[in-house]
Amino acid sequence: MRRVLVPLTPQAGRPGVPPTPAAAMAGAGLLPDPAARLLRLGGETMGTTWSVICAVPTTIDVRGVNHGIRAALDDIVAQMSNWIADSDISRYNAAPAGSWHVLPEACFTVLHEALDVARDSGGAYDPSAGPLVDLWGFGPRGRPAELPETRDVEWARGLCGWARIELDVARRRVLQPGGVSLDLCAIAKGYAVDAVSRYLEEQDIHHHLVEIGGELRGRGVKPDGLPWWVELETPPPAPGDGPGATAIEPIVVALHGLSVATSGDYRRYFDDDGRRYAHTLDPRTGYPASHALASVTVVHPDCMMADALSTALTVLGPQAGMHYAGQRQIAARFLVRTPEGFEETLTPAFAAMLA
Repeated sequence: MRRVLVPLTPQAGRPGVPPTPAAAMAGAGLLPDPAARLLRLGGETMGTTWSVICAVPTTIDVRGVNHGIRAALDDIVAQMSNWIADSDISRYNAAPAGSWHVLPEACFTVLHEALDVARDSGGAYDPSAGPLVDLWGFGPRGRPAELPETRDVEWARGLCGWARIELDVARRRVLQPGGVSLDLCAIAKGYAVDAVSRYLEEQDIHHHLVEIGGELRGRGVKPDGLPWWVELETPPPAPGDGPGATAIEPIVVALHGLSVATSGDYRRYFDDDGRRYAHTLDPRTGYPASHALASVTVVHPDCMMADALSTALTVLGPQAGMHYAGQRQIAARFLVRTPEGFEETLTPAFAAMLA
């Protein structure tokens, strides 16, 4: 049997959004024009794929919409990708110590938010963990021939540290203190989802579903008046999982003004000598998170925040992560691997939205 999650009216509050009872879905916004076309677009970006489903009014040029989405995504990559040598972030990473760098507005906004989450999570999420990402083989250089040694991990950790990064908000500048290598992959994808959604809104396409690499944001409703229904990810069973590892009742979410992001040990990882090393690194230790947490899903109005928070909660782990999310009223689902299968835990904010 499937469980259903419906949106609650959000109130101001960060990084979580406290829920309150909402108006009925049908009364939450106007329906699409009956003559609107249901348009499906997609492609590749950020090392993954993107897709958009939207109700397009007949007065709008479909080719222009496709071009606008691709241009918005290309601009984000040009600013924030550390896989491109001449991106704004890559130039900052290669800059000498003591130099200040003016960043484009989008890039500065993402970095500012990333540092806020880093500060609030005690460094469980750290945008300056680029050296560790490279060391463990999840960056542009690829996987090393052997596992890093302790001295290598300590050396890379010495280059990290979100507190070393100084921002000049008035001038939109960031200081390179020396050796800092930013990696915004755990937040930029969510920002890109939000950016595409904003672009569609600006084009008067108010009813749409945007997805990039599994992170989603929905606005409005489908042409038939029903919400954008999305089933939350459940990790595939791993070697050694018990026979009940997939026995989790599915959850479908009505993405009406909501975003969903999931972080898990099954997306990017490698196995060595029978042990799984996931791409989610704990910047506080320098090693991949080693607890039994299989995935964390966060529901939030902003996909950028859902993306960053799902990473922070994954690093914090099932106990500390639940405590952190509960204090901040973050709607999150935790799935922990056990010999009997997945064990699911929901934060109060998440459980309150289950119908």
